[in-house]
Amino acid sequence: MKNKERLSLLSGEVMEEEVELTLAELCQACRMPAEQVFDLVDEGVVEPVGRDPSSWRFRGISVRRVRCVQRLERDLGVNVAGAALALELLEELERLRNRLHRLEG
Repeated sequence: MKNKERLSLLSGEVMEEEVELTLAELCQACRMPAEQVFDLVDEGVVEPVGRDPSSWRFRGISVRRVRCVQRLERDLGVNVAGAALALELLEELERLRNRLHRLEG
């Protein structure tokens, strides 16, 4: 993938699951400094693959999760830990709704 195409992809809302992002790319896509990403990793919001931050790779879903946390912090004024918990509950609700939809269909 060419660099220009990759940057275009990073600016979009939908990110394929198989896409892998570096720490710098995740920071760019979410307009967030690396220090805040470290906090999100500590809270379990995003889970990098790799041992060292310089080699971290994040799945495409990480962009969606980070942006959700950013909205929760901004709109509701919750801290990172509260946003991480809310995100977990929102995702569980989505899983349960999908399961219910499959069972009803």
